[in-house]
Amino acid sequence: MFATWLCAVALIAVCTVSAPAAGNTPVSEVLTVKPAPADGFAWPYYLYLPPTAEARAASGETVYVLVSTNNTGQAHDLFFHHEGSALRHLTRVARDGYVLSCACLVPVFPRPADRDSIYTHALDRDCLTTSVAGLERLDLQLLAMIDDARKRLARRGWHVADKVLISGFSASGMFANRFAVLHPERVLGAAVGSPGGWPIAPVTRWKNRTLRYPIGVADLSDLVGREFQSEIYRDIPHFFFMGAQDDNDSVVFRDGYEELDEELIIELFGDTPVDRWSVAERLYEMIGASAEFRVYPDVGHVVTSEINADIRDFFERVLAGHR
Repeated sequence: MFATWLCAVALIAVCTVSAPAAGNTPVSEVLTVKPAPADGFAWPYYLYLPPTAEARAASGETVYVLVSTNNTGQAHDLFFHHEGSALRHLTRVARDGYVLSCACLVPVFPRPADRDSIYTHALDRDCLTTSVAGLERLDLQLLAMIDDARKRLARRGWHVADKVLISGFSASGMFANRFAVLHPERVLGAAVGSPGGWPIAPVTRWKNRTLRYPIGVADLSDLVGREFQSEIYRDIPHFFFMGAQDDNDSVVFRDGYEELDEELIIELFGDTPVDRWSVAERLYEMIGASAEFRVYPDVGHVVTSEINADIRDFFERVLAGHR
């Protein structure tokens, strides 16, 4: 089945979809970039270029990339199911208004049902240990996509920042949270919504218990070959958010966490995502992280218009400090 996926991906070509131009008015473009295993990524990605980003580039200003990873919501053995979901996600990000004047990159990572223990859209532990062709180290594949996008835009004469903004909700919130932990030197700011019941703790131990990935960062050296870069990470602005009625908890499911992880999280941090939220905030405060934790009353596992506005405000503040 997985070989069939790879064949399907090989059929995807590079294309450009442009909005109609009016005179010299900048236009929106969506680039669909095919997989480039030789360049480090086995899956396609979408790159949305809003007119505001085009205008910034034309004036010689630095353009930033906003990464928002795909989350299909379920495992599926048809690659086109994930491809369509990723494109719809890109449309929502553009519609909700927090693309700002950034280029927006959405990868098309699969979540195959016949490999359902590898929770690709959440960047779980299996993503760092698997040897399944095409699914290895999706964090590094995303870095390769970012660098590929920067090269493509540089050929247009754009100056694109090395660091990116990253956002996500639910499984993609887990991905955003964990990607920033793994690669803090490449992240300018992160908006993380309802990250599966537990935002990764930026510490190695709590109450004399070792916190392995993705509970914490104790064994990153064994998994990815380097220790957690706490001094870099704590300076990344983070906006963590969830609804007060949100009971979506991946901790209790085996595709996201192993049983020993579930037991430790519940023992140390609480029974529910909301119970754990204040403990997570305390752990981020302990390292001096630049992190805001927000709980929205009467909100479940959804992103409301108010939350979208707050995400936009957060990213605007981040960018204001770098322009």
